[in-house]
Amino acid sequence: MKTGNQSVETDFILSGLFQYGHMDTFLFVAIVILFAVALMGNIILILLIQLDTRLHTPMYFLFSQLSFLDIMNISTTVPNMTTNFLTNSKTITFLGCEIQTFVFLALGGTEALLLGFMSYDRYVAICHPLHYPVLMSKKICWFMVTCAWTSGSINALVHTLYVFHLPFCRSRLINHFFCELPSLLPLVCQDTYQYEHTILLSGLIILLLPFMAILASYARVLTVVFQMSSGKGQTRAISTCSSHLIVASLFYVTALSTYTRPHSLHSPEEVKAVAVFYTIITPLLNPFIYSLRNKEVIGAMRRQLVEGIFGQKFV
Repeated sequence: MKTGNQSVETDFILSGLFQYGHMDTFLFVAIVILFAVALMGNIILILLIQLDTRLHTPMYFLFSQLSFLDIMNISTTVPNMTTNFLTNSKTITFLGCEIQTFVFLALGGTEALLLGFMSYDRYVAICHPLHYPVLMSKKICWFMVTCAWTSGSINALVHTLYVFHLPFCRSRLINHFFCELPSLLPLVCQDTYQYEHTILLSGLIILLLPFMAILASYARVLTVVFQMSSGKGQTRAISTCSSHLIVASLFYVTALSTYTRPHSLHSPEEVKAVAVFYTIITPLLNPFIYSLRNKEVIGAMRRQLVEGIFGQKFV
């Protein structure tokens, strides 16, 4: 099968995040350690939420979904990157690149929407606590998750199918450590100016709209929180919401900087540096931001440890 004047079976070449100097070896080891810690942190958070019945609430259900997304997200890029570094092989097949692009876009879009739904959960819990059981029922939670996955996957499928049917007739070198949309466009030998407007539009819908919704909902939440008479309630509400806002800001700002600007304004070094944040740093920080700042998660961890060591079950 041919697309333009190139064969879809031709491999791409990834420039990678590392070269092969002493400093790059150190950075490689650091990335591998961060990858392991991120996996462990997210897996532990998911297990705690599953094992501790006190965490069987809509908020922690959404937390577990976010951790699952982070595990898949970081596993989409880092293992291939480390394999290429260890084997000194930087090639990736056309199909492999296509799959990686789709999976990464789908996970990113799903996470962007899920973070928005998580802010809605906190808004309802604080601003409309009496209606919380109805507005955040199990059925609605699953609807949110399904909506996020479906929307993210459809958006990713459309972009992936379109880009990989364009003619790649320039250098096969992708100046990145994984197959990402903005880094593929410079390889296309036809004008992509109009298509970049489509990327901008989908980026505004998938990324900017949920982020603006988060900011608007938390502006309302802060108004209600500061009207609370209970200092303990204020502290708990601010702690939970600030944790989510930190995670959301880190994810949205870095993703928006990549997907809402023309590829001509990106330098390869900038693209790689920013990508490290939403592919490695954010999945690493998410479980620790949510757990270390959350007394309920810390309490669940203590209960599981005591139960596992001493066989004493908390009631």
